[in-house]
Amino acid sequence: MVNGENSMNKKLSILIPTYNEGKTLPLLLAAIQDVKLENIEKEIIVINDCSNDTTDEEVEKYLQHHLGKGAALHTGILAATGNYILIQDADLEYDPHEYPILLKPMLDGFADVVYGSRFISGNPHRILFFWHTLGNKFLTFISNLFTNLNLTDMEVCYKLFRADILKSLTLQEKRFGFEPEVTAKISKIQGIRIYEVGISYYGRTYREGKKINWKDGIHAIYCILKYNLVSK
Repeated sequence: MVNGENSMNKKLSILIPTYNEGKTLPLLLAAIQDVKLENIEKEIIVINDCSNDTTDEEVEKYLQHHLGKGAALHTGILAATGNYILIQDADLEYDPHEYPILLKPMLDGFADVVYGSRFISGNPHRILFFWHTLGNKFLTFISNLFTNLNLTDMEVCYKLFRADILKSLTLQEKRFGFEPEVTAKISKIQGIRIYEVGISYYGRTYREGKKINWKDGIHAIYCILKYNLVSK
């Protein structure tokens, strides 16, 4: 599972849940391999969620050099051995070369959790769906009402955690409900320090493979209510 040439002081565990991302996965893994992090070792954990394309083949090819994989996202969190854990989608919508941007508030000693934001960045941002963007902002607004956070992009993929904090949570959601659930649960931790940094966004169309839809938005609202009002 470990990807790194030497034993270093700190380790970043990168969790990559994949579903039918055989075309983009090798490009992503190459990009991650290309990222240079000073005094931080990279651990890559790919979680193949029953893909029926070439995802397994691409994982096996890369295993010869750098890669380990888990059975599910929660298993990946348990398996991670790094000081920090980052969630990375396999679809190339997010740029691994921006890991240093996410890591900086944490390495400087200010943050316990860092969220990326597609809405506060001056970096490249593909222009796509108005209603999808509005839906993301609406879900973030509803989440903020209950958590009392002032996030701008709760649904963003790029979330970086101190490993001990993420591992301390009892997480239930396995699909897109992960975002509101983990946000609700970290907001309840006394003294938690959450930061947000601007990131690039190279979004995909549905023809290009985007999977989230309005049903996932409805479930996200359910999760916001469930994990803020009912579940602990």
